Amino acid sequence: MSYLAVPLNPGHNISDFDCGKEPLNFYLKNQVNQDVKEHLAVCFVIVSDKNDVKGYFTLSSLSINKDLIPKNLRRKLHYRDIPVTLLGRLARDNKYKTERLGETLLLDALRRSYDSSFKIGSMAVVVDPIDEEAGNFYTKYGFINLPDSKRMFITMETISKLF
Repeated sequence: MSYLAVPLNPGHNISDFDCGKEPLNFYLKNQVNQDVKEHLAVCFVIVSDKNDVKGYFTLSSLSINKDLIPKNLRRKLHYRDIPVTLLGRLARDNKYKTERLGETLLLDALRRSYDSSFKIGSMAVVVDPIDEEAGNFYTKYGFINLPDSKRMFITMETISKLF
């Protein structure tokens, strides 16, 4: 399986990246390299032919309390904390908004998460949408809201049907 995004490396130009959401711009320009170095997240990017970052996403491990999961899924789980994959950030540069990069990045992240769930247990992918616009974006792809939380998730079973 080939993926469209590649791991972020020092040769990628991040200085001009602007997705219109300052926390996501700041993270890419000021924090992501430290997180990658400390193995807190992995960052994947899609780049232009000039090595400008067109979009990025991060993945890391997380566990959530099973009480946060909808009851219909919770019954068959025997653990208090459930392993999931955190899609921590996802953004595309505004210069490329007509290329459907958000969708491309999301599908790449979901595919990677699904594939890795066979090596390291993960029941679902979790996101923390930065705002309502992001929440609506994730809803389009099958993410559901976790009760009493801003978090959303999609099960690996649902992801498997996307591919």
